[in-house]
Amino acid sequence: MSIMRDMAKQRTKKLTDQIRQAIDDSGQTRYRIAQDTDIDESALGKFYRGTRGLSLENLDLLCEYLNLRIVMDRKPKPKGK
Repeated sequence: MSIMRDMAKQRTKKLTDQIRQAIDDSGQTRYRIAQDTDIDESALGKFYRGTRGLSLENLDLLCEYLNLRIVMDRKPKPKGK
């Protein structure tokens, strides 16, 4: 593996890890987040511990609650070329 790819892997966190960090940084308890988003508290806890995923619907709710957005670091390839 090239050195550049190794460096990119070290810098880039998984999306789920970034969401967990945002939960920590929010200043809210997981209980409060679950109550405010209507996400099952048990499901949110399992997601946080990394033992279970969340549905796309719940991920949307969680990201909206935490004010998160996805940012692409690369430019999209032109279509048709």
